[in-house]
Amino acid sequence: MSALLELRAVSKGFGGVLAVENISFSIAQGELVGLIGPNGAGKTTVFNLVSGVHALSEGEVLHRGARISGSGPTRIARRGIARTFQNIRLFRSLTVFEHVLVAQACRSANRLAQFSPFGTVAEIDRRRRALEALEAVGLAQRRDELAMHLPYGGQRRLEIARALATSPELLLLDEPAAGLNDTETDDLRTLLDTLCSRGFTILLVEHDMKLVMRLCSRILVLNSGRLIASGTPAEVRANQEVIDAYLGVAN
Repeated sequence: MSALLELRAVSKGFGGVLAVENISFSIAQGELVGLIGPNGAGKTTVFNLVSGVHALSEGEVLHRGARISGSGPTRIARRGIARTFQNIRLFRSLTVFEHVLVAQACRSANRLAQFSPFGTVAEIDRRRRALEALEAVGLAQRRDELAMHLPYGGQRRLEIARALATSPELLLLDEPAAGLNDTETDDLRTLLDTLCSRGFTILLVEHDMKLVMRLCSRILVLNSGRLIASGTPAEVRANQEVIDAYLGVAN
């Protein structure tokens, strides 16, 4: 059976510098996989290649066995691959609910369906799915507030809700715990556990090693654009190359 996501000998160069070099890995449906490494290792570049933001220099990316490298971000999102960004990207004039409604537009090939009048079956279904996404991240009660008025942790959760609104099967989460306090991080861990129990597949870029080690069944480690290790949290913690490149000490 084909992997949900597969990268085959993927490389990406910028002006002669290889940001990602000959990376291959696959992710099965239902996995929560961590992608870690020092700053500049190529983690976000991998996300950009999978989501269609950047074109590959070499190799290919496959979703359920079908090549998606060369497709644009909208087409890839329609296949069921959604992402968040390291830096929060919210619209100052939109409410929490409106952010999620806007995100749903990418899943409709019919542009006119995005403007269905209120009360139609299509619009009622859009609003129902938007509310479900907000309920999943605990923001349903704040749906009418301007998104910019949410606390920082709430804005992080809205980023995830916006990704969920596209009805994905694979979530690419880029440092969702960045800037969160301990309580917010614990809430995030619970949320990601819940999403996995509901059948979502997650590829997680994160620097909070306590969170990664507790959540992920498997961890991929990048350094200088190369994949230097892949294994269980225990295997990665004990890998001397990973210790030297990133972790510092075995823990």
